[in-house]
Amino acid sequence: MNKLKEKWGITSNYQIIIILLVFSITGSIAVWIAKPVLNLIGLDKEVVSPWLFWPIRILIIFPIYQILIVIIGTLFGQFKFFWSFEKKMLIRLGFKRFEDRK
Repeated sequence: MNKLKEKWGITSNYQIIIILLVFSITGSIAVWIAKPVLNLIGLDKEVVSPWLFWPIRILIIFPIYQILIVIIGTLFGQFKFFWSFEKKMLIRLGFKRFEDRK
């Protein structure tokens, strides 16, 4: 636990529990939201090849998750942690404008 707290820059075990809870809630909601989005655009796993369906589903879940992680993290009082987490992810994806300028 101490390594995780040090890596994430947090101080309490309570905060770790909240952060892990936010990750799990966000993942569940993102997967849940993806189904109606796929239905809206007319993709159904019974109609479309699994080789096409699953990559599209993952591509739809990814941005939903990225948005929800900040929103749900904020609701749990962890905006600073999750905004920092999100900025790191965006920088890795090539969005350099989120880098801290010194």
